[in-house]
Amino acid sequence: MTASSASSPRAQPARRGTQLGTKLLPSLGILLVTGGLLLLGWFAYLWFNPAPAPYRYALVEEGDSAKFESLGLQAWPDLGIAKYEVHVEGVDQPIAMGYTARRGQTPPILLSWENRSSELVGALDNKLPELTALAGAIDKHAPKDALILAWWDTSRQIKLLTGRETLFTSHIGEPLIAPAAWQPQSEAIRHYEDQFWGASAPPEERRNFQRFADALTAEPARGAALLRELAGAREAYIAVHVSDLYKLGLMHPERLDMAYKNFPMEGNMHGMIGYLKKWMQENNYETHTLQSLSDSTVRAYFLRDAKSSNTLIAQMLPFTHSMPLDLTVLQLIYQQGGYWVYRIPATPVMAEPVPAGG
Repeated sequence: MTASSASSPRAQPARRGTQLGTKLLPSLGILLVTGGLLLLGWFAYLWFNPAPAPYRYALVEEGDSAKFESLGLQAWPDLGIAKYEVHVEGVDQPIAMGYTARRGQTPPILLSWENRSSELVGALDNKLPELTALAGAIDKHAPKDALILAWWDTSRQIKLLTGRETLFTSHIGEPLIAPAAWQPQSEAIRHYEDQFWGASAPPEERRNFQRFADALTAEPARGAALLRELAGAREAYIAVHVSDLYKLGLMHPERLDMAYKNFPMEGNMHGMIGYLKKWMQENNYETHTLQSLSDSTVRAYFLRDAKSSNTLIAQMLPFTHSMPLDLTVLQLIYQQGGYWVYRIPATPVMAEPVPAGG
């Protein structure tokens, strides 16, 4: 028997295995490609059809400013007004209520918001009469060609009511204001908010907004310099609201160590102040400022340390350890309720630049 004939019986199964492998590999490749396409399709479906948000906006009523006479928007007869309630499945009463305004088919802009649960949802409470008074003050004090800097939501309100140019015009949606239990659903919430309020802001506007937040949480001279850098060479003003403290605390807790708590008035101011001071001492906060929510409720914002108190935003607001009239890097021109408006000097105190996002 030759060597070649002796090896023949072993060679046959090997060739059959090779032929089987040749047929199997393309099949496996097709299956892998098909599986990959299905997986990509599933991810695409989830991207464009995320899980529903844990709440929904329900339209209650809409019309012009004359129909909503109690809102005090008669000076803006061209606005379309809508009243919305925020509902959660399984909860009988709305957890929040708000009014929006728009011109024509433009995206809606939130003008007034009231939280009706123990958790903050969507936005911070504000008083519409204070906002309309702010619009009147800007018309009075700021030239027509001035640039207005403010939080993105306040900026949209100012632009709507005054026609002034603002640094921010889009719904940026930062920070996300939602109960801790809803944080795992944050992507669904952002998707729902973008759909309701209109397309999200372009990248450049988002970068400028981060710089704006950097300025407010920097020490005063440096923060004022950053504001002037954002405004460019033109005349510019900045409007802040006391509730901006909460938003900045969410975005930069390492720079602004803050907390808030609602206190009932109940006609006894001295009792409320005593309770407030006791709560502040028990939680090791060193200073506070107040926001009136209604005739029966005030909200106190607390700062824990000297670093937080030495931020630009803290020096622009009336904390127990600060006085806005003493601020020199910005010029106070108006105050009403929770709003404070400052002129940004053309040549602020020079300061080292702050890296973007830090």
